[in-house]
Amino acid sequence: MRKTGIIANVIAIPSETYGLAIRELVPYAAYGFAAQMVGGCLGMAYGVCLTTILLLTGDPLPAISATVHASELLPTAASGFSHIQFKNVDRKLVLRLLPAGVLGGALGAFVLTSISCAFLKPVVSVYLALMGTVILIRAFRPATGTGISPTSSKLVPMGLTGGFLDAVGGGGWGVFVTSSLMASGSAPRYVVGSVNLCKFFVTLAASAVFFATIGIPRTTAVVGLLIGGIIAAPFAAWMCGRVPRRPMMVLVGLLVIAVSVRTFVRFLG
Repeated sequence: MRKTGIIANVIAIPSETYGLAIRELVPYAAYGFAAQMVGGCLGMAYGVCLTTILLLTGDPLPAISATVHASELLPTAASGFSHIQFKNVDRKLVLRLLPAGVLGGALGAFVLTSISCAFLKPVVSVYLALMGTVILIRAFRPATGTGISPTSSKLVPMGLTGGFLDAVGGGGWGVFVTSSLMASGSAPRYVVGSVNLCKFFVTLAASAVFFATIGIPRTTAVVGLLIGGIIAAPFAAWMCGRVPRRPMMVLVGLLVIAVSVRTFVRFLG
């Protein structure tokens, strides 16, 4: 009887541990699924949505941005591959945006991990609220012009700025780059597909810097977000262009603004 009890206790310990791990993974998987559906359909706001949520955990901003970028690696790879499969990618646009975006992402991650970040949370909360406002404005502003040429010189500073803001603020590549291209009148299908493909390489560059400087914290969060994001990626690519953009953009913009304002107010309090 005693041996049986000991064996039962030994078996029960890992069961409880696994149960706890699964309970911790589930909400993060849900966050990752929802964020990837938004990011894959709109070509923006995956990182913005996740950073907005994770700011409520109280973690340091470099750790949050590192977590978000680590969680984006496989989903952005899956998303980019899915967009290639659905022929949503403009190769010339990718080749113009990609080098500048990678450089901006690496530089932003280096800056974020090199400076004192005590004051950064309220600053990033304001930045995220501005990103939410940009999403709202883009939802109601009609496209103008015939689009930016895939070989335009404007794409280089756009990619550099988008990559830098994405790494420093935990998100913003899609909000900045996709919304700018959409506003110019560029074809939404190719903008979303091309920007999502570039996002993988921007994320890879930023993640490499984070890993080299502070490592990758919150392993459970990363794994949960990865699971949800990978599941959502092909569905989001398929839904791209099939769902009404305006209602989704309004909902996402309002959500980001509301949570960012709450985070800012909590910091002041």
